[in-house]
Amino acid sequence: MTRDHRGTAGVAVGATAAAATARAEFDAFYAATARRMVAAVYALTGNLADAEDAVQEAYARAWAKWARLRAEGDPGGWVRVVAQRLAVSSWRKARNRLRAHVRVGTPASVPELGPDHVALVAALQKLPKDQRRVIVLFHLYDLPADTVAREIGCSAGAVRTRLFRARQALAELLGEETGAAAEPTASGAR
Repeated sequence: MTRDHRGTAGVAVGATAAAATARAEFDAFYAATARRMVAAVYALTGNLADAEDAVQEAYARAWAKWARLRAEGDPGGWVRVVAQRLAVSSWRKARNRLRAHVRVGTPASVPELGPDHVALVAALQKLPKDQRRVIVLFHLYDLPADTVAREIGCSAGAVRTRLFRARQALAELLGEETGAAAEPTASGAR
């Protein structure tokens, strides 16, 4: 039995056209409403940067639900409510941080980052993302390999392999010796 590929191609073209139409509708909606939305949230918060952030996040969430919002008929109202909630949440978090700071006070001394710390962070940034992630989860969060494997979606063996490779790469990047013992110096001392 042969399959008719014209029907499948027609569905794909229709889906692409529908996606393009949805994108155009969303873009028009955004262009028509975004400035006013920022102005309204700015009036609520008194901070333009916070207002812009809240509105941008609200539109990003709206795009993810665009088909449903468009079908319900009032995407502007939904974006307005979400943007206001995000702005108020951000404001509350800032207020709570300030209250905690007043209650607890500033730390007696904040340790400065030493050259070793800066070198380690720079070396970590040079590792591939998967290796950097297992190093951070395993060594900085102290998670067992099985937990790291579940979190990143691979086997525990893959985690151990990535850890091994990451440790080797870090040793090279940091100029540490990777052998079991260092070569003795000319005087015979280590």
